[in-house]
Amino acid sequence: MAKNKVALVSLGCPKNLVNSEQMLYLLADAGFELVGEPEEADCVVVNTCGFIESAKSEAIDTILALAELKKTGKLKSIVATGCLVQRYQDEFTKELSEVDCALGTGSYGDIVEAVKSSLKGKGLCRYGDIDLPDPELGRIVSTGPGWAYLRIAEGCSNRCAYCVIPFIRGKYRSRKMEDVVEEAEALAKTGVKELIVVAQDVTRYGTDLYGKHALPELLHKLCKIKGIEWVRLHYLYPDEFDDELIDTIASEKKILKYIDVPLQHIDDTILKRMNRRGTGAEIRALLTKLRERIPGVVIRTSLIVGLPGEGEEEFAELCSFLKEAKMERAGVFVFSPEEGTPAAAMEDRCSTEEAEKRQEIVMELQEQIMDEWSRGFIGKDVRVLCEGYDEEMGMQVGRTYADSPEIDGIVFFSGECPAGQIVLVHIDEFVDGEWHGAVVEG
Repeated sequence: MAKNKVALVSLGCPKNLVNSEQMLYLLADAGFELVGEPEEADCVVVNTCGFIESAKSEAIDTILALAELKKTGKLKSIVATGCLVQRYQDEFTKELSEVDCALGTGSYGDIVEAVKSSLKGKGLCRYGDIDLPDPELGRIVSTGPGWAYLRIAEGCSNRCAYCVIPFIRGKYRSRKMEDVVEEAEALAKTGVKELIVVAQDVTRYGTDLYGKHALPELLHKLCKIKGIEWVRLHYLYPDEFDDELIDTIASEKKILKYIDVPLQHIDDTILKRMNRRGTGAEIRALLTKLRERIPGVVIRTSLIVGLPGEGEEEFAELCSFLKEAKMERAGVFVFSPEEGTPAAAMEDRCSTEEAEKRQEIVMELQEQIMDEWSRGFIGKDVRVLCEGYDEEMGMQVGRTYADSPEIDGIVFFSGECPAGQIVLVHIDEFVDGEWHGAVVEG
């Protein structure tokens, strides 16, 4: 008997992708044939994002496109999972009747039952407790070659005024350290060289489970794993940094000197409105400390413009801060008023057009800062994780320690290098936001 074929479309963040990889494992283990394209599938699983308006629109558009495929008779069913489903569980399947079965963020483990039900024409909607510890599940890693995400916690307890994550992912829950290390060891045996440690807030790791900040201890254990060469950290909240963590990052050679610290803003009034802990002065002091104690550190951040209360003065302070801090990497986002959050009810919000204009100004400013820093690599030898051969460029392509996948820069280089391996590359030039170079022989 032919196996039913299942395709999975994963939307949103790396943490969501880990859930997608877990569902792929469960489906394969249950005997389904996994295929890469929806056109080849009997059932398509869409793991949705529901963080901001643009992500919601992308998820809905994806489902509607699959519904058109379903009308042809080839695709038999659609299963929706994840954040958008969890956030709008009361109306999701009513508004999107094209979806046969739906699972919230507390029910990923039920994916096999949901797919089977959908193929039988039976509806199934399930929303498990999002505050329970996540079950330890296998994964089919879909990233790489040579790298994988390692999620160390689920949920968030920070309650930033603009964010819906606690409502759709639950409170912060650390995974047991032994489970994290065991998974990392298994990844290393498959050839993974770079572990990208992710959680909504990795600096808080262990506080709920062990009553202390346990990230330094975990990092020391990860750095001892044979085969792992790079350990990258996403995201480190500024108010949770302590000296032990800074010393760990500075002293462990495998930990990349790349710190993703989401600042969001610098103005004290805006930070308070955001319900962020700490002040602009404390942020400046932290950045100074990081640069002093971690030589060569690359700092990435995320920023929000257009939050209610951000006037010309507050925005000018943000721009002044960026010129002063010269952070090497940054993502800039327009405030999205998400229903149910305190920020959505705040008054004194500038127009969307004004917020988008501010976004452009900040992005242009940051591009100048990042390009100036990037040109400093010309003439230097840097280690690069090779991700394969780019047919269009006719060169190998990879990433340096300063580049996280899909959000930062890339390197095109000549020379032999198997995908998934780390090699030394001499940087010859920096063109249109990309480095070019060649493998250092010998």
